[in-house]
Amino acid sequence: MSNSNRVSKICPVSNRCGGCRWIDKGYEEQLNVKSTRFRKLMEPFASPEAIIGMEHPFHYRNKVHAVFGMDAKHHVISGTYEEKTHRIVPITTCMIENQKADQIIGTVRELLPSFKIRPYNEDTGYGLLRHVMVRVGHATGQIMVVLVLSSPIMPSKNNFVKALLSVHPEITTVVVNVNDKRTSMVLGDKEQVLYGKGYIEDVLCGKTFRISPKSFYQVNPVQTEKLYGKAMEYAGLTGRETVLDAYCGTGTIGMIAADNAKNVIGVELNKDAVWDAVQNAKRNEIANIRFYQNDAGKFLVEMAQQGAKLDVLLMDPPRSGSDEAFLKSVSQIKPEKIVYISCEPDTLVRDLKILTKNGFQVRKCVAVDMFPFTESLEAVCLLTRQ
Repeated sequence: MSNSNRVSKICPVSNRCGGCRWIDKGYEEQLNVKSTRFRKLMEPFASPEAIIGMEHPFHYRNKVHAVFGMDAKHHVISGTYEEKTHRIVPITTCMIENQKADQIIGTVRELLPSFKIRPYNEDTGYGLLRHVMVRVGHATGQIMVVLVLSSPIMPSKNNFVKALLSVHPEITTVVVNVNDKRTSMVLGDKEQVLYGKGYIEDVLCGKTFRISPKSFYQVNPVQTEKLYGKAMEYAGLTGRETVLDAYCGTGTIGMIAADNAKNVIGVELNKDAVWDAVQNAKRNEIANIRFYQNDAGKFLVEMAQQGAKLDVLLMDPPRSGSDEAFLKSVSQIKPEKIVYISCEPDTLVRDLKILTKNGFQVRKCVAVDMFPFTESLEAVCLLTRQ
């Protein structure tokens, strides 16, 4: 029986959904495979510390997204798209998703027929409900439900929310997001709050973060605390440093660093993320951090030209890694330390080759398992000037 046709003992749809390819591997075995892969990649640079695994590796995803549709018998289904297709794989429970989120999506599915709300049909363009996204605050327990509709008009929406809340009183906010374009993007631009504040808050490394429907926020906060804890350990801040958080997103790691730094500068290209970052810093009363909307590489070049001094560079680039322009500008400004957080070890290795040619040396590195039951791997590296 070929691998793609094999049905998992734990999850009957894992071979079609692709979200947890390693669901049948024991957790220790997964960590061994990841650890070996990382060690081989890092061999030219440094010997890694022991991989940081997860104590309870199930149901860790605190952001759950389901696409809605109809099956051949005209029953409402929800789940995820089969890989490389737009066929919906119906899912009722998932071993890596937050269980409460799965239950809420199930309730929405059950309520639709009685409210005569039809799921959106991509082929015909008819129907109203496209997706449901649920976000759960790991530390706070706050829950946001986002109903993604194809049109801003939802019949008896207040009664629908009442019915949903009567089953799940723990929901703290319900938001309608309108996506009227024929696109594979989940969220549209227009939003309307039906219940609650329109956002939730969560606590990570002692800081409170505001999470709106579109905010970026790590989906596994338990492991994120370990990842950022390691990054701070590597940074070894004493309260005298100027720190630059490149690709800072909503400011998470920079704000954590601010406690032990003289000042922190966050640079991010996405203006919504910068807005969130500024609000997050205010919410946590952090006075020694400034955010700039800019390309991180250009910003570094300008700093170098002005003769600015940088002690620690924190970088957490996207999967594609950093670009050569940015890495060149790093060698111009010559920080004492670089703490590189990576979500794709292959591009990390490519970037380390450039940095080590330009006068930096890898001192320490460690892999962190952020996504159990998948092949994904995150890592932290410390580099210092040679």
